Amino acid sequence: MSTDVIVSIEGGDARVRLARPQVRNAFNAEVIAALTSAFERLGSDRAVRSIVLSGEGAAFCGGADVNWLRASLALAHAENVAEASAMSDMFRTIDRCGKPVVARVHGAALGGGAGLAAVCDVVVAAEGTLFGFTEVKLGIIPAVISPFVIAKIGASNARALFLTGERFDARRAQAIGLVHEVVAPGDLDAAVERVLSELRSAGPQAVAAAKQLIFDVRAAGYDDSRTLTAEAIARQRTSPEGQEGLLAFLERRKASWLR
Repeated sequence: MSTDVIVSIEGGDARVRLARPQVRNAFNAEVIAALTSAFERLGSDRAVRSIVLSGEGAAFCGGADVNWLRASLALAHAENVAEASAMSDMFRTIDRCGKPVVARVHGAALGGGAGLAAVCDVVVAAEGTLFGFTEVKLGIIPAVISPFVIAKIGASNARALFLTGERFDARRAQAIGLVHEVVAPGDLDAAVERVLSELRSAGPQAVAAAKQLIFDVRAAGYDDSRTLTAEAIARQRTSPEGQEGLLAFLERRKASWLR
């Protein structure tokens, strides 16, 4: 198991922690492989209800590791494609993880670190956190993260921020939809716990189905989505969890997943 990414599970909540504080939790090949493996495993673990992604030390994730970037100068085109493809697979694995993913963001989320925020379902950031799609400052582009970031913040914001590479604060990140909640640094853990509490109160299968519904509807036109959504709600209403939840509401009692 990688020491660069620490995974723990307690009471249905999984914690995935980037553990390279000496380099601001920067990406390299080992981190990419470890994150992919962790989210694949946790996504299929029936005991896991939610996942919190965080970073040790002064920053959430500062982007790509300098030594990894230096090594890439010697790679051929095909080798660069392979590395970028592995990174894309990592982001997609997190993005499509069947469990809700909450990002606990502090310090900085730059380049690929901002990309990580884009693939999380709920992003809570500390005031003072710096964000940026800073790749153009290095003469490169935010290519791998672009599908996930554009889906989150829209093409208009991407045009402004991808092209300038400027850094921006947590309030602007919230205004463009990259972040959902901004809190004082001392309130960060409490805010994350509040989100987890909300997730625990919901049916776990319904949460997974709701997340999948977002991807399915976004990919469908209206004619397709009409059938898709009707089938989805019918399937959930007639499922054991849907039946239990509706009966609990009507009978004014707690649903079984709250006990």
